[in-house]
Amino acid sequence: MPAMEPFKRFSAVAVPIDIANCDTDQIIPARFLRRPKDDPDYPTFLLHDLRFASDGTETEFIYNRPPYRGGRIVVTDVNWGCGSSREAAVDALRANLIRSVIAPAFGDIHYGNCIKNGVLPVRLTAEACEKLRLLLHQSPGATISIDLPAQCVTGPDGQRYQFEIESLDKQRLIHGLDDISLTLEYEAKINAFEQEYLANNRWLVPKASV
Repeated sequence: MPAMEPFKRFSAVAVPIDIANCDTDQIIPARFLRRPKDDPDYPTFLLHDLRFASDGTETEFIYNRPPYRGGRIVVTDVNWGCGSSREAAVDALRANLIRSVIAPAFGDIHYGNCIKNGVLPVRLTAEACEKLRLLLHQSPGATISIDLPAQCVTGPDGQRYQFEIESLDKQRLIHGLDDISLTLEYEAKINAFEQEYLANNRWLVPKASV
């Protein structure tokens, strides 16, 4: 799995997925959860049961069709990522190099997992998402641009949409900070606190053995 990349400005082919309430079990079925992230088949786990028939052959699902195949932005319907809290749902997105999902609403835990793993979840109105999906159906291979510092999405027709995001979430994505990296941003303050605390509580420091 690639390291978390900073997200500032990004343009890519976008894929319209017209599924409301697409839960995490659809995003990655439970039978794949024990598979390692470096499994070469991991990209196929994303939306697997929509993309593949029982015999393993590809269906006509939109993500299988060129030029949508390999699209790196998803535009979908309401309540994307509802259901169980499985972080592997985001791993499946990342395995396919998807950098952003645009939807009217997200499952709360899935939204947070996206932020923590470098996938930008963008909330736009249901009307805006529907219009974007329509444009993408009408013009296969059309691109969408996202400017995170400006909190703006530009559709294939040039229309701009502003979106809201929490300040901390925005900074994490812009600088590519996962949980560990975010903690290390405070390393100097943590070390200073530790030294001061031990100086004021010397009884905590083990005595050297004689």
